[in-house]
Amino acid sequence: MEVIDVTTFEQLEVAYHIRYLVFVVEQGCPIQDEYDEYESVASHILIYENEQPIGTARWCVVEGVAKLERICVLVTHRQRGVGKFIVDALEERAKRRGIQQSKLHGQVQAEAFYHRLGYVTVSEPFVEDGIPHVLMVKEMH
Repeated sequence: MEVIDVTTFEQLEVAYHIRYLVFVVEQGCPIQDEYDEYESVASHILIYENEQPIGTARWCVVEGVAKLERICVLVTHRQRGVGKFIVDALEERAKRRGIQQSKLHGQVQAEAFYHRLGYVTVSEPFVEDGIPHVLMVKEMH
C-alpha cells in the first residue's frame, strides 16, 4: 500500500469519489453533509494498492490536537489492514508537526477497531449524519 498526500484537484476528486461511495451510497449519509467548509483547510490523503485508490481520509489541527476525519476504505478492501494503515499515516503526519494527541468521531460500529489502535472513548454516543458516533482520543508519543 502507498500513501499519497493530496496536492492536486484531480487527487481530491478521487478522494471525494471514495467518500461518496462509502458514506453516501453505502451508509446513506446525506450528500449535503459529506462536503463541508473544512475541505480546504484539512490535509487529505489517498491510499493506493496496485495503483488503484482504495481508501482516503483527512485531518486538521484543532486547538493543538490532530482531528482525524472521513476515514474510509472501499468495501472490497476491508478487513485487510487498510484502516489501520490510514490511521497510522495520519498519526505519523501529526507527530511530524509536533502534535501529541489525536481525536476522532468514530462510528459506534467501528469503536472496537479504534480501541485496538489505542483510542479511548470519552463520550456517550451521539448522532452525526444519521449514524451513532463517539468521541475518541489517543495520546501519541
